[in-house]
Amino acid sequence: MAKAKTVYECEACGAQAPKWSGQCMDCGAWNTLVESRIGATPPKVGGGSAGGRNRGQYAGSSGVVVSLNEVQSKEAPRTSTGVGELDRVLGGGLVSGSAVLIGGDPGIGKSTLLLQACARLSENRGVLYVTGEESLEQVRIRAERLAVGEFPLRLAAETCVEQIIATAEVEKPRVLVVDSIQTIFSEGVQSAPGAVGQLRESASQLVRFAKQTGTAVFLVGHVTKEGQIAGPRVLEHMVDTVLYFENDAGSRYRVIRAVKNRFGAVNELGVFAMDEAGLKEVRNPSAIFLSGHQSDVSGSAVMVAREGSRPLLVEVQALVDSSQTHNPRRVAVGLDQNRLSMLLAVMHRHGGIAMGDQDVFINVVGGLKVEETAADLPLLLAALSSFRDKPLPKGMVVFGEIGLSGEVRPVYNGEERLYEAAKHGFKLAIVPRANAPRKSPDGMKIIPVRRLGDAIDAILRDAE
Repeated sequence: MAKAKTVYECEACGAQAPKWSGQCMDCGAWNTLVESRIGATPPKVGGGSAGGRNRGQYAGSSGVVVSLNEVQSKEAPRTSTGVGELDRVLGGGLVSGSAVLIGGDPGIGKSTLLLQACARLSENRGVLYVTGEESLEQVRIRAERLAVGEFPLRLAAETCVEQIIATAEVEKPRVLVVDSIQTIFSEGVQSAPGAVGQLRESASQLVRFAKQTGTAVFLVGHVTKEGQIAGPRVLEHMVDTVLYFENDAGSRYRVIRAVKNRFGAVNELGVFAMDEAGLKEVRNPSAIFLSGHQSDVSGSAVMVAREGSRPLLVEVQALVDSSQTHNPRRVAVGLDQNRLSMLLAVMHRHGGIAMGDQDVFINVVGGLKVEETAADLPLLLAALSSFRDKPLPKGMVVFGEIGLSGEVRPVYNGEERLYEAAKHGFKLAIVPRANAPRKSPDGMKIIPVRRLGDAIDAILRDAE
């Protein structure tokens, strides 16, 4: 093997430089270049019978050029993990040969969820759980607490990726879990575990093993203080699916979201509740995102959000109060703060309601992050309700996008949102005119609006 050489790699983007500098020339990040020693000859991966099986099916390395219309397509078979909410975010189940990256804050439940799912999977197929952070005794203690200690799950404590793959070639599992990718190192890269080069090389070998053997691989990843998976973003590009755990501080509920999925919908949502026996599925997540006020309160509006293939009832709360400073505050938790400022300007221009001297605070109940524009109209109506200290009509849901000229624009799957609201007992809905159904759900009154002023007038009429 040729002599190893020293390079400097960016922890943000993975770019290499021959010498250290304060700023990465590729992505512009500061103080992210770290020293790494790499060998000239890459390690051999995927040797033996396991590395060679199904190579043509998964690796696609034959080099033969064919026409697109000659390629035979087929639906990827799915395997249930035994956890319905995890199956949902995966797109209906686990796909053979897929690589799934799961990230989240420490202690949020990544290892707990995978241990529960893998224990159930081990009843019908081989599963190998590799831990690089805990001893086998610690895993056994957690398994007993989760009541899965008697399942035939295979365990290994190892941090060398070459040894992990060699063990997997002997065990021939159908599912492989590596917890976590930041603790794994490759013998061909002369840097500490968790460094950019180690992350990229270790993940590359594991993904290649998944494709060549048809083994489904789960990789657990730590996150940075910004909430992104630690290491270069190329790590997310290498895998098929990226899942993020989210939760509100102090809340027992956990939300797992798909931000990338080659085998299903992105932004799909799974909801769990954490207790002493592990993570429990929440079958009706709308119930936890509604506060259930005993009496009418101002500053509260209920919307129907769409997360992946699931409609969710979400409460948007607003607090509008006279500002004590020269620069009124605009704070949004769970919504885009820049969009809040824009919508308040639209409210002033096209609704005739000025809040320029008011502090405006917006919050989505339950710690959920709503990224779709359907939250525009409920946000403004909740702010108006708080500003005038008058509750919105009881049993009302709202959704709709607001344009800069004051028009209320339609959102997708409007009819399905209305039926979800009717199922939970809501009797009144203010929706964009283009989303008004030909036949309203039983017992629900639909108020279609074209402009923001129409929605404000409808609220005032109902309040009278």
